[in-house]
Amino acid sequence: MYLRYTKPFLDYFAAAVLLTVSFPVWLVIILLLWYGRVGRIFFIQIRPGLNGELFPLIKFRSMIDLYDDKGNLLSDEKRVTKIGRLLRSTSLDELPQLINVLRGEMSLIGPRPLLSEYLNLYSAFHIRRNEVKPGITGWTQVNGRNAISWTTKLDLDIEYVENLSLSLDVKIIFTTLFKVISARDINATNCSSTPKFSGYR
Repeated sequence: MYLRYTKPFLDYFAAAVLLTVSFPVWLVIILLLWYGRVGRIFFIQIRPGLNGELFPLIKFRSMIDLYDDKGNLLSDEKRVTKIGRLLRSTSLDELPQLINVLRGEMSLIGPRPLLSEYLNLYSAFHIRRNEVKPGITGWTQVNGRNAISWTTKLDLDIEYVENLSLSLDVKIIFTTLFKVISARDINATNCSSTPKFSGYR
């Protein structure tokens, strides 16, 4: 009952309220990104959602395109802008995903939508993370985020899927707020991206 009716309603209602309340923050971020000349304001990437169905994930852009003399894209650490580091450290780069929630592609709480190239790399057990909508935050994010191993992350995703409830979602929301305010577990090091998942094969 909660997953089918209550959770979608709460997602839509909360996303609408958060979008309205955060509108001034959006304006400030957009102006900062424009002033910083990062190019496109939004970063859009195709990610797998419920049952592996693909959708366009929306984030504020925190990196720019920089290449070495051979034409290879530089590492994430070298491409993250000063504004991008601020956005990542406060998780404000995730704000546009409220639009994904309103469109029914994501939930506020759930396993993070990972790269589509990972779909064929999951074990038969971990592929179950796609049985629910991906979330802006989730059980993995409040239990270590990028500072823990891939196996632990995926195990936590399945733990969430198997124990999904209103009380667990409320716990995740309040823990997320605490971690954002205290800037804990934002990224592994220096707001850099987590290493890519290479699978089990």
